[in-house]
Amino acid sequence: MNAPVIKCSLILEKTCLHSQASLGKENLKTVSLSLLRNEFQEIILKIQEKANKERKILVRQDQLSVHRKFVREGKLTILITDQGLGLFIANAPPHELVQFVKTFAAKLAGNKLKPLISSRQKLLSNLPSVVQDISPITVKDVQNLKKSESNRQGLLKIQMDSPVSARKTTIKRSRLTLNEKENDEEQKPCSKSPRLELKRTTSRLELTTEQKGVLEVVKSGRNVFFTGGAGVGKSFLIKKVIGALPPDSTYVTASTGVAAYHIGGMTLHAFAGVGSGQASFDKCLELARKRKGSNDCWRKCKHLIIDEISMVDGRFFELLESIGRAMKGNKRPFGGIQLIVAGDFLQLPPVCKGRDVKRHYCFQTNAWRQTMHVNIQLTTVKRQNDEKFIEILNNLRRGRCSETEASILKATAKNPIERDGIIATKLCTHTQDVIKINNDQLAKLPGSMQVFNAVDSDPGLSTILDNQLPVSAKIELKIGAQVMLMKNLNIQNGLVNGARGRVVAFDRTSNCPVVQFACGVSETIANEKWTAKMAGGTLLTRKQLPLKLAWAFSIHKSQGMTLDCVQMTLSKVFECGQAYVALSRAKSLDTVQILDFSPRCIQADSLVLKYYLRLQMS
Repeated sequence: MNAPVIKCSLILEKTCLHSQASLGKENLKTVSLSLLRNEFQEIILKIQEKANKERKILVRQDQLSVHRKFVREGKLTILITDQGLGLFIANAPPHELVQFVKTFAAKLAGNKLKPLISSRQKLLSNLPSVVQDISPITVKDVQNLKKSESNRQGLLKIQMDSPVSARKTTIKRSRLTLNEKENDEEQKPCSKSPRLELKRTTSRLELTTEQKGVLEVVKSGRNVFFTGGAGVGKSFLIKKVIGALPPDSTYVTASTGVAAYHIGGMTLHAFAGVGSGQASFDKCLELARKRKGSNDCWRKCKHLIIDEISMVDGRFFELLESIGRAMKGNKRPFGGIQLIVAGDFLQLPPVCKGRDVKRHYCFQTNAWRQTMHVNIQLTTVKRQNDEKFIEILNNLRRGRCSETEASILKATAKNPIERDGIIATKLCTHTQDVIKINNDQLAKLPGSMQVFNAVDSDPGLSTILDNQLPVSAKIELKIGAQVMLMKNLNIQNGLVNGARGRVVAFDRTSNCPVVQFACGVSETIANEKWTAKMAGGTLLTRKQLPLKLAWAFSIHKSQGMTLDCVQMTLSKVFECGQAYVALSRAKSLDTVQILDFSPRCIQADSLVLKYYLRLQMS
């Protein structure tokens, strides 16, 4: 890992050492920050403004405060007390800023173990004057940092509530550990042969060559589309991409509200501000310009991320491309905005309203052909470990199912589906079937109903929150109700998004449900805070239990989830890729029960197959 160099905006403030009165500020729109060492192994912070203009600031840990509460938003405050200097960093790529702070902390921890060199010693030294880039983190640096942190003297322990109280630092337990672990999925490098098979990787924590390639394309400023089957970790890669881009000019969107929530973004329609997009171009452009939030989005946007692109109608994609040119006043595709697009066209297609409306994929449009510079297929499955199941899913994704594979899938109907009173969640093609099954099962349970109503920041916009968040405004529960956890609460204990369990009691003090999970953990579940992003940076919040009834679940809402035990009937499949999406929610053949499997339910759109074949051959 190389020593980090970050690009950001910076405010430099000089203060009087005695009165702390401000002596002036400089607002630098774009700078590069890096770490250097001099001939005495002291650490220097280098600020590069232009090719021929730079500043070097000597820093010592005993004269330094680093306040990093908002580091994951690309913000950081560094106070150098002996020089009366404050550095207020903003709009830095979050992941790069995190790594910068870790490196800074590790190197300072090592310097603290060395004796200080006095000014006299420096003057008498015969060492040649040298300033060089700091070396990457070594094993010894990690050991020094751990020692410093264990003594509660480390840089990572320091944080603050606001820049105003920056000099009154407090010591708290750090959330910014040196060896952070990701809980998402990884991939293996892509083969360029026409027959592109999915394989299984061995690591979830390291970026593969394939993923690094996507990040390099993103950093180069080129447009990129990355795709792959279910379970290859597209959402994981999106989060890495988000962390590598400046927050102020990066907008994260998805085709559906739930998908947008999972990656911390907003819906593509909310970003665009064009309503349904069914009106004329002039009317849609007028809407986008009149809505302040959307107008600001288009004006500031330099990087646009779109997830679940398969469900975006091609006509809407073309409209957005034209709106982008008009809003930015730039004739380049999308007005010069960089597009980072993810999804799998072999999964759920665009929703067609009306029988006479012909399905139109994004890749069929001129806008797509003009904008997508690089196409990368991710090939390594991490959700499943069963090689045979991976091979079957790979074939199903392409609409193929041999007699042998059909026999294997039919045999799953005999799999046991209950464990400790928790039965398999039934995946349904239609939302009304999900509602009916859950309501019927809940009604069968004895005892009184407990109702939990959400507390929304704006009750008038509760319907929007219902569409964008995985939890509803009203949850009804009884003892014995089967539920699914909709948020990571304790990963080590198995309390993760998608964990299933049963309500066994209600807490006498708080009335919160006590849930016995299939992983063996019993937990009292209290309200969690949920946030939905709207155009213009507006945030809507909801406080609600992170639970959902889980006798049944819709295939659409299950996208991106991994279910430990799932049951399905596929006779009502009505979309290409729908059966594949349902089956790919399972971890293995042993954890799925298909009641009515028939090869007829396996469908793949021939247009999409031809498109992917062209990608593989190019």
